[in-house]
Amino acid sequence: MSQIDALPLPSRQYGHLNSVLICLSAAMLGASWLLSLVSIAPNRIVAGTSYGLVPAVGWPGALLVSLLFIAMGGLAIRPSRLHYYAQLCIVILTLLLMPFGLMVAGHWLIDPAMPQARLGIGGAYWVVLFLLLLCLVELRLRLGLSRLWTTLLLGSVAGAWLVCAVLWLDRLALVQEFQARDQQFYDAMLQHVLLVGTAVSVSVVIGLVLAMLMRRYQGLQRTAFGLLNFLQTIPSLALFGLLLAPLAWLAANVPFLAQLGVSGIGTTPALIALIAYSLLPMVRNTYIALDEVDPDVLEAAKAMGMRARQRFWQVRFPLALPILLEGVRITAVQAIGLTAVAALIGAGGLGTFIFQGLGQAAMDMVLLGALPILVMALIVDASLGALADALRPGEHE
Repeated sequence: MSQIDALPLPSRQYGHLNSVLICLSAAMLGASWLLSLVSIAPNRIVAGTSYGLVPAVGWPGALLVSLLFIAMGGLAIRPSRLHYYAQLCIVILTLLLMPFGLMVAGHWLIDPAMPQARLGIGGAYWVVLFLLLLCLVELRLRLGLSRLWTTLLLGSVAGAWLVCAVLWLDRLALVQEFQARDQQFYDAMLQHVLLVGTAVSVSVVIGLVLAMLMRRYQGLQRTAFGLLNFLQTIPSLALFGLLLAPLAWLAANVPFLAQLGVSGIGTTPALIALIAYSLLPMVRNTYIALDEVDPDVLEAAKAMGMRARQRFWQVRFPLALPILLEGVRITAVQAIGLTAVAALIGAGGLGTFIFQGLGQAAMDMVLLGALPILVMALIVDASLGALADALRPGEHE
């Protein structure tokens, strides 16, 4: 083997101009200067006044932000492993500085004589945050970092943001929305997690059973996948509406089901719809995972005297587990997002804040429901992805 072939894959990507990071750096620099950074409103009802980068954080803060983004782009011109690590440090540092920028803006722009004044997050913050996450994805691929390290980095940043919000950002509109309805938020979060956990758990069991049946009875494969594909094409609101009438009829005519809490609205139709949407990715990944196990390995296990049940649970299932977990990851992330819509039929969850905020034209209340859903999806995606990578054969060699 030559010395070039022995190099790790990411190192072959060094030395060439990284146009992705250059474009992202330029976009972040432009968004910081051209879009509003924060807004100040005298109360919850009156529209706020927008402020750009310099009025919000002053010239020193504006120069610091500009230098960070220029350094990001400059290091991408002649990238090396050291340069990529330096860019990773810049991304993490910028993410950590973002809440401090809000604190500075609130201190300078909010009049102490206006106790009801609220600090809103402007478009520049959201655009830069999105672009920084894209930079993090690019750097993770270039450096060959595991999903576990990415999860730990994002978790540390989220923890720092949470500390800043609790201790110093009491004028932030999003924090004020939370403080006004904290118990309602905790109840909605718990309900959201319960709906997602129940739907995903049931879909995992049904998916495993269906995949095993399709492997045993080949004629079932086309019918099952056709039905699951059909369910996936039905819009979520339409499926909730289709379930309303039959479930209401069952609750009215079957007292036992009514005692169990079955009704046309609420938790029951939400769970049925979530399970229906979760089955396709779960069944497909489970079927592929079981089917891709090397037949030679199973033949060797059979030659060792292992019975069919032993071969399945001790050989086939452990080897298929990484791909199966990818199915669980896709299913869970999809369910976390879809559960927000369940609030429209009285099932609760974080979607309640989203639709209440839309009805009241209160975007901070919308964010109070949407941001936890986003964070939950990112955590689940990264955690299950890291677990699947850790269980994949040869991953640690």
